[in-house]
Amino acid sequence: MTGFARTWGQGGEAALLLHCSLAHSGAWDGVARALSDRLRLTAPDLVGHGRGPARDPARDYHEHCTDVALAHLPDGPCHLIGHSFGATVALRLALDHPGNVASLTLIEPVLFAAARANPGWQSNQAVMSKLDPILAAGDLDAATALFLSAWGGDVPFASMSQAQRAYMAARIWVVQASAPALEDDLAALLPRLSGLTCPTLLIEGERSPPVITEIQASLAAAIPNAQRSVIAGAGHMAPMTHPTDVAAEITTLWG
Repeated sequence: MTGFARTWGQGGEAALLLHCSLAHSGAWDGVARALSDRLRLTAPDLVGHGRGPARDPARDYHEHCTDVALAHLPDGPCHLIGHSFGATVALRLALDHPGNVASLTLIEPVLFAAARANPGWQSNQAVMSKLDPILAAGDLDAATALFLSAWGGDVPFASMSQAQRAYMAARIWVVQASAPALEDDLAALLPRLSGLTCPTLLIEGERSPPVITEIQASLAAAIPNAQRSVIAGAGHMAPMTHPTDVAAEITTLWG
């Protein structure tokens, strides 16, 4: 194995859970506990997060994270579950290793290339375009606050503990590092979606940024027999704010 991973559950089928940017594997605790009676769940810390491997600036960030996740992918079919950035890694694993995936759940995947030029995408671009000059000026706190204003699930940066703020600000570089994969589809995920044959569930929050609905609609149109689900009252951080609801939706894939 590569790096650190948390585990839950003792029996049943295997599941691999991949977290969002600026978080760590512990973000899955609520969902994993709700599923632990049915699954053996593993959630690794991705590159630069928690106790995961350090970033290698010479490597594409998304590819590096995919390799870390791959090291935890069981030999046999497993239930693959990802949130936000982690959902894009999960999608890449499912496309690259279809024989290892029993089902795929993508919770708010931020594959922005799937929604390019749509109104929600344009709105998100207007906010994120302000990020680069702030980062260039070295104001990590301001950059993190801006990012969370769009993607933090209604929890303002200023209201977080000092430890939380420091953790996230130290990792805000991930936004730029992941841009080639998310904005430009560097891994060529979109052209391969029609070949995805495993049961697939696309989950979004009712109160999430509009670009998420655009992304999910695009993926649903391209992935054969994909199902969509909306978590009432939830925003982008649904796995943390509504874990039992998310877990209940995931189980619908298993009949």
